Amino acid sequence: MPASLSLLQFTEGVDGPTLIANTQRLERLGYDILWIPEVFGREPVATSGMLLGRTERLRVGPGILNVYARDAHAVAQARNTLQEMSGGRFIVGLGVSHPVLVEPRGHQFEPPARKMRDYVRAVQRVSVDGVQAARPAPLVLAGHGPKLMQVAAEEADGLFLYLQPAAVVRKARALLGPGKELHAVVRTVLLPDRAKARAIARQALGFYLQLPAYHRAWAAAGFSAEDLANGGSDRLLDAIAPSGDAEHLQRVLQEFRDAGASHVSLYPIHPEDDYSPDRAGGMRWDWATLEALAPGMP
Repeated sequence: MPASLSLLQFTEGVDGPTLIANTQRLERLGYDILWIPEVFGREPVATSGMLLGRTERLRVGPGILNVYARDAHAVAQARNTLQEMSGGRFIVGLGVSHPVLVEPRGHQFEPPARKMRDYVRAVQRVSVDGVQAARPAPLVLAGHGPKLMQVAAEEADGLFLYLQPAAVVRKARALLGPGKELHAVVRTVLLPDRAKARAIARQALGFYLQLPAYHRAWAAAGFSAEDLANGGSDRLLDAIAPSGDAEHLQRVLQEFRDAGASHVSLYPIHPEDDYSPDRAGGMRWDWATLEALAPGMP
């Protein structure tokens, strides 16, 4: 199995010392990148810096920074500073987010591709005095629509795909060409009972299953209105949140690599976590999955 496997993981479910220990354990298992989401709780750039200082090989970065939450100059400073101080192990994910998350912060949501193109160009124009990094940290842009993918192909180091089937990865690779990074985040449920696993996935993905941007992307990938209704069909869930035993999930991850993903990132759905609407599900580290699928394990 290829060694390049990463993890997207909320950090707020544990205290600081446990977070450091978990990250070091992840590094020992052979994972390549720890992506830290930005929604609430810990600030992801500061958290990335702390974890880079307590690891040796693991790359760490925000996945994904909301471009409405900080200006381009601040991102450029963080990008260059942490890249230098970590010896080249920082990586920056950028995304335009969604109106429902942007507008409550007091921002006017803009056309996504135009916003992202202007923002990335602004980041790249900033030079940070005193920074001696050999090269800035990679910029990886989140987007599943063709316009944002085109911005990633033309302006950035790579593309970050979330909740997209392997067929979309294949199309993205064709658009990006061979030289760009392509990070595919794969939600998984390590549970042989597929019916139970799908029910858990529907609950865990409830927020995303109602967002218009994802509906458009899934429709473009060939899913019908019936697939998108009532929490998603079994066909949709099997494509965006595969479940099964470790052997089956290993085969699924290989399908994403074969489709053109240069990097695959796990985002496990813990079968015993509470994903009800009034609870912050997704906080628990799913070590059963991480150990069963680890690059460093036989």
